[in-house]
Amino acid sequence: MEKAQVPTIKEIAKQLNISVSTVSRALHDHKSIGLRTKMRVQELAKKLEYEPNQTAIFFQKGKTFTIGVILPELSEAFFSAAISGIEDTAYKNNYTVLIGQSHDNPEKEKQIIDTMRKHHVDGLVISISKNTADYTPFESLKRYNIPIVFFDRIPKISNIHYVACNMVNGTVQAINYLLKKGHRIIGMINGPEEMSSTKDRLDGYIQAMLKSRLKYDPNLVVNCDLTKSGVVDSTAQLLNGKRKPTAIVAFNDYVAMDAAEQARKMKLKINKDICFVSYANLPISTYAAYPPLASVEQFPYQQGQKATETLIELLDKKSKENVDTNTTFYKIILESQLVMHEKKE
Repeated sequence: MEKAQVPTIKEIAKQLNISVSTVSRALHDHKSIGLRTKMRVQELAKKLEYEPNQTAIFFQKGKTFTIGVILPELSEAFFSAAISGIEDTAYKNNYTVLIGQSHDNPEKEKQIIDTMRKHHVDGLVISISKNTADYTPFESLKRYNIPIVFFDRIPKISNIHYVACNMVNGTVQAINYLLKKGHRIIGMINGPEEMSSTKDRLDGYIQAMLKSRLKYDPNLVVNCDLTKSGVVDSTAQLLNGKRKPTAIVAFNDYVAMDAAEQARKMKLKINKDICFVSYANLPISTYAAYPPLASVEQFPYQQGQKATETLIELLDKKSKENVDTNTTFYKIILESQLVMHEKKE
């Protein structure tokens, strides 16, 4: 069976008895080509189902119109919402999205970065692994002038572009909510120390407690690797401590639900002996038997959207003005919002 021939600019030029350069300019709607010629070329191109040679276009423009996205886990509702924001914005601006999952593995993250660089992505949107402590792979991309915009999980590097939610203020809102409900011994299951959002949560916790003239007790804050077993151990540590909390602020809704399950196993009544507030405001928590009383909304769709808009703006400046994207840095903070989940009687 003979293989179908892919139509080319040369074929169009031959059939219309005009030059290849004229066909090329007509297809690009160049002002030097008359309307009648443009129409003839474009009609024949449509009839032959001609498709532009993307490699040639990329070479000519110095862009692949491809954005790389690296996330910890697409199975998490937070990151799937963020991807929707990223894709919607990218496609609106004629960019294709390549997605990679680190699965919270720094080596996998490093491998994906290298692969995407070799595939000539124009830029990257990244939410880093919870275990990432070596930032060399991100720094190395500066040599290639490949801009990165981080979101949600931000590395502890000063000169970077990022979009994040205000976790300090979100934590203050969460603590104040619990204080108004009469709680005075409030625990916290925080994330790994490597994560900048872990520090933000702790800063908000301390700020809210001190402002209410309550002593900050470091024994009431436990760092956790965010695995189920880690949450179980952290919950048990808090509930078996000398000062037993009546409320716990959990790192996210998944942590809150795992912690509530462990508290029940320890014979505590949820929302009576112990209650929880958390972060992310995930839809899944509404289906849980014991959802957190309140959760800090982090607006993942908007974070993904804004990160992609920022990256595209950087890419436009880079191509139009030949600007180094590592001189002026975008630091965008979205305000968080505490959402109540208490069931009305």
